[in-house]
Amino acid sequence: MQLQRQYNVLLIGDSCTDEWAYGSCDRLSPEAPIPVMKFREHQSAPGMAANVNQNLESLGINVNFLTNREKIVKTRYVDEKSNQQIMRLDTEPDIKPLHPSQLTMAAMHSEYDAVVISDYDKGFVGYDVIELLAKQNPNIKIFIDTKKKKLPTQYNNIIYKINKKEFELLDHDYIPRGENIIVTYGANGALWNHKTFPVPITRVFDVTGAGDTFLAALVFYYIQLPSLDESINFANRCAAIAVQNPGTYTLTMEDVDGIIKP
Repeated sequence: MQLQRQYNVLLIGDSCTDEWAYGSCDRLSPEAPIPVMKFREHQSAPGMAANVNQNLESLGINVNFLTNREKIVKTRYVDEKSNQQIMRLDTEPDIKPLHPSQLTMAAMHSEYDAVVISDYDKGFVGYDVIELLAKQNPNIKIFIDTKKKKLPTQYNNIIYKINKKEFELLDHDYIPRGENIIVTYGANGALWNHKTFPVPITRVFDVTGAGDTFLAALVFYYIQLPSLDESINFANRCAAIAVQNPGTYTLTMEDVDGIIKP
């Protein structure tokens, strides 16, 4: 899929470093009924919004990325024999929220084809940021992946992307119309505007970052061919590629060309 021109995206969201500690667990500790891991290898990769950014840039999109400076780290301890996580350790400092004035400065530098918010609700993205972006960009689609439980519903230019668990936790007074929300269901695909979008049958190795891959792929396709139906189908297939790989996966143009065959 050859890009016809340079596309520009404003991406805002919470970022972290995803880490994996791999080793083998062959016995229990004599001190407590917990497994003892014999450490072998450590890996790390950009996570959360930084994963979305890495995927968009890998596919040739020019991204203006606003994110937290404080360092969030998620460390997963994985038994290599079973490929099971035995523990996850999160380091989460207090996050300084994005100030609306920073949005004004960002908007001065470029005209955007889309705005993307990857909001893990760690404190960087407030409701004031979402509403300001929606009001200032009425003719631009704003794609929001969020863990917030109250979603502003009055803006037609917002497309929410949340998963099944996040949807179930929503405040019922703040659920957007069907055409403004995509709900992903893992191996059961996605739902948008009362339509179901199946996902290819896939051997799942690691689901870390699959939602970030879906969001990046959704935006990548939509800004070129503005059809949500086709964009969701494309994003489903990209997420299916991601979960077949260990850790977070970065899409390539070879992946795209394999999905969109001439």
